[in-house]
Amino acid sequence: MKKVLSLLLSLLMVLTLFTACSQPNNGGPSNQEPQTGGEEEPGTEEDVIKIGVFEPLTGMNGGGGQQELGGIQYANKMYPEVLGKKIELVVVDNKSDKGEATTAVTRLIEKDKVVAIIGSYGSAVSIAAGDIIKNAQIPAMGASCTNPMVTQGNPFYFRACFLDPFQGKVMATYAVEQGAKTAAVIMQNGDDYSVGLANFFIDAFKQLTGDPNSIVDVSEFQLNESDFNAILTNIKAKNPDVIFAPSAATTAPLIIKQARDLGIDALIMGGDTWENPALIDVAGEAAEGVVLSTFFDENDPVTNEAKKFVEGYKKELAGKEPIIPAVAALGYDAYILLRDAIERAGSTDGVAIRDALKATKDFEGVTGIINFTEEGDADKNLAVIKTIKDGQFVFVDSVEVQ
Repeated sequence: MKKVLSLLLSLLMVLTLFTACSQPNNGGPSNQEPQTGGEEEPGTEEDVIKIGVFEPLTGMNGGGGQQELGGIQYANKMYPEVLGKKIELVVVDNKSDKGEATTAVTRLIEKDKVVAIIGSYGSAVSIAAGDIIKNAQIPAMGASCTNPMVTQGNPFYFRACFLDPFQGKVMATYAVEQGAKTAAVIMQNGDDYSVGLANFFIDAFKQLTGDPNSIVDVSEFQLNESDFNAILTNIKAKNPDVIFAPSAATTAPLIIKQARDLGIDALIMGGDTWENPALIDVAGEAAEGVVLSTFFDENDPVTNEAKKFVEGYKKELAGKEPIIPAVAALGYDAYILLRDAIERAGSTDGVAIRDALKATKDFEGVTGIINFTEEGDADKNLAVIKTIKDGQFVFVDSVEVQ
């Protein structure tokens, strides 16, 4: 009897289940996979346009990367929308490392689905990421990456800054105008920026002096090297008029301080990476009289956009930095150039944005009027020379070199 009752109960349960499944659907999902809380609500991704930012926020170029990021973020604050949608910056740290740069850009493209990329401070990491950007057909805008190889052969890479052949010639011209007839050069082995700029300086200096022997010494150092006494002792014995040492802002003050400690009184010069408070903080009084080239000076705004930027960003930096870093101005320009191209393209398609960038005409940026060459480089021939005086970066001159 118990077995019969058990069978009847089982049959009743099956019939009940069958009846429930046969009822008409009154609004719930039918013949669909169950919805889970982890999925995006429809439309949330369409409400924003993502622009990736890959910068060295740590590592040897961390200071410069932070300065550049500041300018990008301020531009986003001033111009937060495009095509009627909010622009969201997706920031990743490339850690001043070539391998990390490729990882960072891959993440921005594949995971974060950005429509364009800004970066990076440091030519080596920009070059390393170039093929990934080109293959994905995602337009990138460099702010201060000055090595020619960044854009060469890459129709999707553009930049807002001048290039190292120009910068090297500017610094060689300045040295010769100061009466220099001989120079020594110090560069970091394996760093595309340092090696490239150093060699452009060497070529220009020899040409300007008319003397193939005017470069009396060329020395290289390794990444993370901190003792330059052997290099500098050798240079001291050759008594050059100037020392040109393009390098990261973490390395530069060590070279400067050790040179002065050895009694070297030659004019010491560097490139755009030297405009960083860390150089003065670490080198101290030894930094007095050092000369560098850079992209922008807040006391000489050349466009209306520059005047607005200087007024607003000085308030933004109050109590943080004594002057507006040139790379912050370039970061700002990189952002507004991309935003303008997206607006003119009327699309977030990579090829459409690329084509709009190529068609840019007389764009008013903070660092000047910008047009692009066939290679995607800003067509610029003006640089700013600064020196360090009384513990501050001080404007010396604007230099135009053809």
